[in-house]
Amino acid sequence: MTGPFKVAAVQAAPVFMDLDATIAKAVDLIDEAGAKGVKLIAFPETWVPGYPWWIWLDAPAMGLGNMVPYSMNSLVAGSPQDMLLAEAAKRNGIQVVMGLSEKIGGSLFMSQWHYGADGETISRRRKLKPTHVERTVFGEGDGSDMAVKDTPLGRVGALCCWEHLQPLSKYAMYAQNEQIHVAAWPSFSLYLGAAYALGPELNTAASQMYAAEGQCFVLAACATVSQAMVDFMCDTPVKQQFLQVGGGHANIFGPDGAPLLPFMDPTAEGLQIAEIDLAAIAVAKAAADPAGHYSRPDVFRLMFNDKPAPRVMSFADGSAAVAEAEEAAAAAQIAAVSHAAE
Repeated sequence: MTGPFKVAAVQAAPVFMDLDATIAKAVDLIDEAGAKGVKLIAFPETWVPGYPWWIWLDAPAMGLGNMVPYSMNSLVAGSPQDMLLAEAAKRNGIQVVMGLSEKIGGSLFMSQWHYGADGETISRRRKLKPTHVERTVFGEGDGSDMAVKDTPLGRVGALCCWEHLQPLSKYAMYAQNEQIHVAAWPSFSLYLGAAYALGPELNTAASQMYAAEGQCFVLAACATVSQAMVDFMCDTPVKQQFLQVGGGHANIFGPDGAPLLPFMDPTAEGLQIAEIDLAAIAVAKAAADPAGHYSRPDVFRLMFNDKPAPRVMSFADGSAAVAEAEEAAAAAQIAAVSHAAE
């Protein structure tokens, strides 16, 4: 897309552990963004049905009772709730990148689903490596989830939370000429002032540095923690001290790393909307392109396996792969013989 256009980053709490109510709230936010002329809206990490903060508040086993309702309220591809999001994107002519807990069979994944302005699915990616105790709830993605997609607005990619602390993951994204990046965060209101790297300062800096390193626009969507979420998960005074209401620090950063908007009140809900122009990327790229002219491939290179890694492969799939490899080997042998004959 040529010329400037509007994008939005969501700062809001979900209706925790309520799939249908959270989807309804998401649709309202999409409609609001569409009415304001926004062309792409970004939602926070696992916004549907909410981030499972109980894993940080006690031994993970103590929260196993929450897994039944959490699983039941996670989003399934092709479900009516999935269709409602697609319809909202199409109705408003807006791209939507939704952060969600995705249910596949008996497993959950920290996913980001990208809907096009026509309501069609552009991508469904999963967090490559859930962080720390997140691994007690969620499974892992694979290299195919580290993808940047061509869209009418530009080349769009997405990562979740502390994937922005992984240098190699970031470099794999930068190298795909990412122009618009969705950084999905769950809120910054856990262990405030008392724990390593869990507050707003470092995590906001991670979004800002991603913009500067990748010379791209970053839509840093950040959820808030509602009082209802605190009431649900904090059944002791100690837990109430650990998890606080608020924690929203959504913003949008330019390709020079500068914030494009003032921060909202961290307890407030709403849309951070900015007008962006991809032409600004050319100036940043001219100064420094770490995955391009500012790189040293003779010294450093990244090995990146971007192939899907299915948990189960049928014999039919295996046979096809073997046949393809055999055909390639035969072609190479014929080429070698032909070259020798010459």
